Amino acid sequence: MNRIHQLFSSNKKDILSIYFCAGTPTLDGTSDVIRTLEKHGVSMIEIGIPFSDPMADGIVIQNAATQALRNGMSLKLLFEQLRDIRKNVRIPLILMGYLNPIMQFGFENFCRRCVECGIDGVIIPDLPFRDYQEHYHIIAECYGIKMIMLITPETSEERVREIDTHTDGFIYMVSSAATTGAQQNFNEQKRAYFKKIEDMHLNNPLMVGFGISNKATFQAACGHASGAIIGSKFVTLLEEEKGPEKAILKLKEELK
Repeated sequence: MNRIHQLFSSNKKDILSIYFCAGTPTLDGTSDVIRTLEKHGVSMIEIGIPFSDPMADGIVIQNAATQALRNGMSLKLLFEQLRDIRKNVRIPLILMGYLNPIMQFGFENFCRRCVECGIDGVIIPDLPFRDYQEHYHIIAECYGIKMIMLITPETSEERVREIDTHTDGFIYMVSSAATTGAQQNFNEQKRAYFKKIEDMHLNNPLMVGFGISNKATFQAACGHASGAIIGSKFVTLLEEEKGPEKAILKLKEELK
């Protein structure tokens, strides 16, 4: 069974998934960040592929991507760094990146390398759903890679159900029609959106991302989904605390 399916079939609640950008704060620290997060109880990790024009991301992740590229991170190097990660890491690992570098690498080659490294799923924010169905779905399915699609408050109910029917990892529920970035709380409009999607009783589990940064936002997300994804807040702490150990400890303290 795919590790993503194993996680969600365990009936675990308040699932914490962490995003970080590969190649920051140091070029060679990717594996250390992953192992440290698993050691401290993180249930799933999204490894960001740095790109020069991350249009769905706010300033924190934009800056991290820029720094990673300056450090020399590339998709080829990332796969080399992840080559032995499954020797001692058991939780689901997801690559999150934009379509351009993946296309330059070659999508089938990309999927092949994902399998070799033990990557369970892929999130490509700028991949249109129709293009996914027509050009990428069959290849990803052949390699057993779960393609995770995003929905937003502007996504129609018809499209949500279509995505639910044609994917089988989880659905990434973007909290708002904005870029990534920490928020202090979610207003009633966003909470109503979470509840609306929850009440659709979809086949796929839901994870909420964008804006999760503290106890209030984490609990609000988990109240209507299996868990939440924290990105910008952890990326900031990773830089401020000069390493993953102190960063994840401080984040978990803020979630209590």
